[in-house]
Amino acid sequence: MLIKQADFLINELRRAIGTYLKESKIAKISCKENWFLEKRGAFVTIKTYPDHELRGCIGYTEPVYPLGEIALRAAISAAVDDPRFEPLRKEELENVVIEISVLTKPAQINAPSREKLLEEINLGRDGLIVEQGSKTGLLLPQVATEHHMKKEEFLAHTCIKAGLPPGSWMGKDVKIQKFQAEVFSETAPGGKVVKEA
Repeated sequence: MLIKQADFLINELRRAIGTYLKESKIAKISCKENWFLEKRGAFVTIKTYPDHELRGCIGYTEPVYPLGEIALRAAISAAVDDPRFEPLRKEELENVVIEISVLTKPAQINAPSREKLLEEINLGRDGLIVEQGSKTGLLLPQVATEHHMKKEEFLAHTCIKAGLPPGSWMGKDVKIQKFQAEVFSETAPGGKVVKEA
């Protein structure tokens, strides 16, 4: 994804979140370009500014909708439906930055041992999905670098996100997938958009 495409998309997401908070309406984002219509997984993260504390993050790992639609759904959900936070208030919008992570399709890590599994993970580049039965947890690639995690910590925190004990990733019945993401973020509320990863 190009910077100008990410800039357009994040500006439209900011506008759509504002419309939803003020009028409870979902605004349409209109674009006929291929990149916008291509089915991709994506997460939208909202952070406070200037301290960059998490304020909401929702997304879709599987490419079930076109990027424009999936980003719009994720943005509004991150603003009002993240169960970890109170819904964003309209007056807060000018004090948050919006980040979008556009994902590759997740790939199963089939390592012969848990030691080899660690070799398959590239910190800062790979995001992780841990799954056991009906429990699933996901952490985006940037989480590991932002929190200075080692591979074992990253796996443990992904397990915790799934509602599993931290060491669950060592069990044979736990499926682990990895994916990559292109990450774009505002430098300030409504400001310039830059590529993070």
